[in-house]
Amino acid sequence: MTISTEDLLNSILKSLDRIDYVKPEDIPNIDLYMDQVTTLMDSKLKNSTRNPDGDKILTKTMINNYAKNNLLPPPVKKKYSKEHVLILIFIYYYKGVMSINDIQTILQPITERYFKGQSDLTLEDIYNEVFSLEREEVEVLKKDLVEKFTKAGQTFKETEEEERKFLQLFSFVCMLSFDVYVKKLLIEKLLDAYSAEPAPKGKKGQPKNARETAENGPSGNNA
Repeated sequence: MTISTEDLLNSILKSLDRIDYVKPEDIPNIDLYMDQVTTLMDSKLKNSTRNPDGDKILTKTMINNYAKNNLLPPPVKKKYSKEHVLILIFIYYYKGVMSINDIQTILQPITERYFKGQSDLTLEDIYNEVFSLEREEVEVLKKDLVEKFTKAGQTFKETEEEERKFLQLFSFVCMLSFDVYVKKLLIEKLLDAYSAEPAPKGKKGQPKNARETAENGPSGNNA
């Protein structure tokens, strides 16, 4: 193995172990002001950032923009509930790979049906179910990284050592980038397919989700 050293791979794998998700029990059951929300998010997710000492997980401007773009239900008397925080966590993970429109496509049906206990299944139930899958996926991802690292270490064997080290690192980055690229394409195709489906109707032909409301306007006529 000649991509730097095995220490590089070990460092990457250890960084995956540091990726954690915010447990619902870590979120207060009382409504929070915006400053309290940003402080909570920073304290729980800062270790997953590239530069923990400088990177901001969430800012007031971000929260306001999310609300403006209908990604986040509005606060009540300037306070945010536990469900608001759960939605913000989803947005935090989505925004690295999805556009605002795509995040809106996938989150609006969730907030409309499950925010504020509008179903027997709660938003917290959904959050726990989804993130239980993510925890299991970390081990699968580790195995995949080791395989890609090993393959990259087999490339450019005939080149000089210093050149080989960089080219093998380049190979590793390319494989990781291609993996992200393909998965991003898949996400986009899934969301495009969902958006193309007819919006389900509620009683008396009323739109049952935000897609139809957005398309027809609040009065039911084309905007």
